[in-house]
Amino acid sequence: MRLLILAGLLAYGGLAAQGQSLRVMTYNIRYDNAGDGINAWPQRKAELANQVRYYGPTVLGIQEGLHHQVAYLDSALADYSYVGGGRDDGRQGGEYSALFYATAAWELLEEGQFWLSPTPDRPSQGWDAALPRIATWAKLRYAETGETWAIINTHFDHQGEQARLESAKMLRAFANGLESQGYKVVLMGDLNATPEQEPIRELRRGLADTESLTANPAFGPGGTFGGWNAGEPVARRIDYVWVGGGIAVLKYGVLSDSRDGRYYSDHLPVLVELQ
Repeated sequence: MRLLILAGLLAYGGLAAQGQSLRVMTYNIRYDNAGDGINAWPQRKAELANQVRYYGPTVLGIQEGLHHQVAYLDSALADYSYVGGGRDDGRQGGEYSALFYATAAWELLEEGQFWLSPTPDRPSQGWDAALPRIATWAKLRYAETGETWAIINTHFDHQGEQARLESAKMLRAFANGLESQGYKVVLMGDLNATPEQEPIRELRRGLADTESLTANPAFGPGGTFGGWNAGEPVARRIDYVWVGGGIAVLKYGVLSDSRDGRYYSDHLPVLVELQ
């Protein structure tokens, strides 16, 4: 019992000193839309940041954050740094798919981003997409073991069916290429596709869905997108964490925390524990 307590005391940001497990969270935080009324960003940003701090992911991927939202989280999450830029111009314009990482756990080796389109090296819309879409990646060295990981975060288009499929093909190839270079690979994001749809089947050809791989039973609602009302079922699953080979999934959960009957975003965060 004493050893178990000691192990718990040594844990930092979901990074356990024994077993070297780490936590990965994907979270569509909903862009700052004044039309959301009581659910608008200023009314929920502090609680959302508190939720992230409470669970202490070692890596956090967000979607839909505008520059001032990302800047707020960067300030509120003092133990993290982030990489990524806005999808409109690769800098501060438009929504980010930013990656936050616990600075005590990781050394940043390299980072970058590309657009989900036939011209990935410049701001662009791909295929039948309604909007520009971006993927952010970071190569990180895990301080506890020296292993190198490649983490990818993205947000697929909400309208373009071909765009979602082509985006899945692009990201599967990118992830598998990183894995062939010796990186342990994690891909996460809001994919705007449910498990039976073709983009998800495409990703399964090269990666593993953590929900199906978890050693412990999946926890929480079956879905990840359901609006703001905590009293309503959440059944539509469109947010995912995927892994390459050599990674064990210890736990998988969809977090349905709320306050006064309201979720902190219209999406629920997905949290997985990996080893």
